[in-house]
Amino acid sequence: MAKPKIKYICSNCGYDSVRWLGKCPECDSWSSFVEEVIENNPRKITASTGKSSYKKISEIEATEEARIKTEIREFDRVLGGGLIPGSVILLAGDPGIGKSTLVMQAASRIKEKVLYVTGEESLQQIKLRASRLKVKSDTFYVAAETGLRNIIAAIEDLKPKVVIVDSIQTVYNSELENSPGTVTQIRECTAILMADAKKKNYSVIIIGHVTKEGAIAGPKILEHIVDAVLQFEGESKQSFRILRGLKNRFGSTNEIGIFEMHDDGLTEVKNPSELFINERDRNTSGSVVTSSIEGTRPLLIEVQALVTSSNFGNPQRVATGFDFRRLSILLAVLEKRGGYRLSANNVFLNMAGGVKIDEPAVDLAVCCSIASSLLDRVADSATVVIGEVGLGGEIRSVGHIEKRIQEAEKLGFRRIIIPQNNIKSVKHNSGIKVVPVESLTEAVTLILK
Repeated sequence: MAKPKIKYICSNCGYDSVRWLGKCPECDSWSSFVEEVIENNPRKITASTGKSSYKKISEIEATEEARIKTEIREFDRVLGGGLIPGSVILLAGDPGIGKSTLVMQAASRIKEKVLYVTGEESLQQIKLRASRLKVKSDTFYVAAETGLRNIIAAIEDLKPKVVIVDSIQTVYNSELENSPGTVTQIRECTAILMADAKKKNYSVIIIGHVTKEGAIAGPKILEHIVDAVLQFEGESKQSFRILRGLKNRFGSTNEIGIFEMHDDGLTEVKNPSELFINERDRNTSGSVVTSSIEGTRPLLIEVQALVTSSNFGNPQRVATGFDFRRLSILLAVLEKRGGYRLSANNVFLNMAGGVKIDEPAVDLAVCCSIASSLLDRVADSATVVIGEVGLGGEIRSVGHIEKRIQEAEKLGFRRIIIPQNNIKSVKHNSGIKVVPVESLTEAVTLILK
């Protein structure tokens, strides 16, 4: 028997090499090469002799009403309104975060036929979980299967509208010599499922694992070929979960859904802004409320800062939920333009609630919270602060200003500080006072008591 030939594939980008490399020359990732068997009988691509199928775009019928609703509003929001027939969605997250729980609850509420394919649990284990989640549905079917050929046969026989694969790392194509979970198996199985879904017009939700760095396991091409990539985030020891859309061909990217984990499953958080700010201490320095736009939703978030004296040569800078490099820039602006001495102090920054923010509109709130902690002066708890901070200390305009103001007014805040250039876009708001500012020092003076 001939010795099988081996090649090495980068699990991050799919680059292959005849020998193992420590660093991928394509994507520059380290220790990403895995060993795989070269297929002796690769699939041959032949020219099609059939008639090509095409239509005028005006003749194609497609409406938003064709979406399949999961009846979980937060899930449907992140998807863009529901599942599009023929789409493939990749759902990834840490082990134990609640991915299987989320899709099982969604499957039980879909009014169409749903096939749940599990490669990690038996039918009895699935039944026990369904009982705990109080799942009752006559259109919810379960198959404990890992063979791709058998999965396709079950889909052909049942003709479901939604197929859930938990997880793609356990599915294998018997025509390939590589073991399940390898780059080749993941790529090929996903491609076959996607082609079949678009041909038969059913939706596929693929559950994927993540690496220890938090990236989605498998080749990056997997994220490119699917229609949507959803990330389920949160600490397994905490009850709150965030479903974030990283890619969506049928909806807004960076949309988020908030859930809370209970003994009987996940429940939606209908007012996440109130959740993120209801535990704040109004009499503690370093706490400022800001408004961030996540997809189409405005969220009020508490920015917490703690500034302490450093007893060592190099002061610490720690940021949770905020970009560290952006924090370094804002500290330099505070010191140069605001005159606040921070080079000899430790600075700790936290976005309360575990949410991650990368929007520049929270810059001003970050600066105000740091100044509040440094001076040990309490910021006004009835004020929301919004604005991007430039390198010259100027406050730049932000988008969706009306949505931010309405959210602050709805939650009972009496005043909101916004950039001067945004004031012309603001309509009359009787319940909240809108204060425009032009500079960082002006904003800090207004917010601190």
